[in-house]
Amino acid sequence: MENFVIIIIYLLIGVFLKATKRLPENFSNSLNLFVIYVSLPALVLLRIPSMEISSELMFVAALPWVMVVLGSVMVLLFSRMLGWEKEVIGCLLLMVALGNTSFLGIPMVKAFFGEDAIAYAVIYDQLGSFLALATYGSLVLAFFASRKEATPKPWEILTKILSFPPFIALVVALFIRNITYPQFVLSILKSLGATLVPVVMIAVGHQLCIRLEAGTLKALMAGLIMKLCAAPLLALLIVKLFGLHGPSVEVAVFEAGMPPMVSAGALAIMAGLSPGLTAALVGAGIFLSFLTLPVLFEIIKLVI
Repeated sequence: MENFVIIIIYLLIGVFLKATKRLPENFSNSLNLFVIYVSLPALVLLRIPSMEISSELMFVAALPWVMVVLGSVMVLLFSRMLGWEKEVIGCLLLMVALGNTSFLGIPMVKAFFGEDAIAYAVIYDQLGSFLALATYGSLVLAFFASRKEATPKPWEILTKILSFPPFIALVVALFIRNITYPQFVLSILKSLGATLVPVVMIAVGHQLCIRLEAGTLKALMAGLIMKLCAAPLLALLIVKLFGLHGPSVEVAVFEAGMPPMVSAGALAIMAGLSPGLTAALVGAGIFLSFLTLPVLFEIIKLVI
């Protein structure tokens, strides 16, 4: 609980810094870039090489893809019942299927499960959510984007994946498994990796925004219920059906309950997929996740 309180304090610092209006508009973007190029790669190189490969780990990498499928099915079923417009469907296909498993997920996993569980969160994010954003996300944009230039070409998708610093760090980390770092390298990686949680949460607080367009309240409520409640419960059901257990499985289910992905929201807004609804899903999702994730954690500990 102490770690959870610390995360909330970091978030509030970001909100306060935004309220002062003394920092540049791109302040949170700069923090995000620092995380992508420094903090997260350092954490990957620190945690992944010592991780033991197991069948449960394969489940961690597979579950986010299962959640993409289930999230898409839920959105399409709701769209038939509620008659959503094309832009709303496209928005929700991105925001319900893809979770904030990196910027919010990793700090939350550390707060609830401890330092050793971070490696599982990295696998879930990099081999699942990130790759799904690049592939599945591109397909959604291709079918639903109102602007053709928003749809990337296949070679652009591959280039984005192969040049993404945390993904490069993950590949390197998998190749150097069981190698012992020199003490000074270990110290550098620990100090840089330790910056991830405060920097990420301050950035999240600084860019926290809730805007709601007229007529999108039902879609907002449906999207949040699907992402924050239905998705993790479905993941929990899958775990029980297959009789899986252990720390890696618990982290995977916890990650399935993360709010909508910020990066997916940026793509949706850029493509003109109901920008107001997208911003509201990201903002309200982050805010509500501070209520739903502690509950989800208790359910996981009780059921798994």
